Amino acid sequence: MDLNNDRQRRMVFAGVAVALVLLGLWLWWPRPDTEPVERDDTPVASAPPAPATPPPGIDELVDPESFDIYRLLPFGREDFATAATTAQQFVARYGTYRYDEEPRTYLDRLRPLVNDLVYDDLLAAASSPGILEQRRIDQTVAEGGASLNSIRTIGGTSVTFLVTGVQQVTEAGATGRDSKQWAVTVQNTGGSWKVYSFDPAEVGQDGESG
Repeated sequence: MDLNNDRQRRMVFAGVAVALVLLGLWLWWPRPDTEPVERDDTPVASAPPAPATPPPGIDELVDPESFDIYRLLPFGREDFATAATTAQQFVARYGTYRYDEEPRTYLDRLRPLVNDLVYDDLLAAASSPGILEQRRIDQTVAEGGASLNSIRTIGGTSVTFLVTGVQQVTEAGATGRDSKQWAVTVQNTGGSWKVYSFDPAEVGQDGESG
């Protein structure tokens, strides 16, 4: 057995082990340019996305001289004017008819102002044989007008107006005047204002539901 060779192998093995330990310590020991940075794992709350359009409203103190109420309403001045005109024209045309005209002529005047459901109701009423016959007997001629009284309710897409209809009626050779107040709800559907409900004011609805 060669003791010298065995001793040399042990010394080489010991030297390699010491070198590995020193290398590990060198790699582990923090250096100025590689100081570990403590990581904050606390989740960061993301900011809520900004609205595409600022919400309506008035932030500044209201000035009575320049207060714009339309900033607080679901539609602007032009839409309100169109809705009001629709309601007023409807009541005036609804009260205008003659005994010697066809129901279709009467309905054609109303068609642009009403939705399909209201038109169907008007068609049924205007085509009633009893009403048509009585108007022919009395030779009834009615000229309608309308005045806007107030706004009953405002919905997201509709306005309900109180409108007084005034008729000058000639029948059986006599002429008289009659008036009646209506609750007329006008709705914006697809950019067009149409009457979708009308009833006598005392029983009329308060506007859109849902």
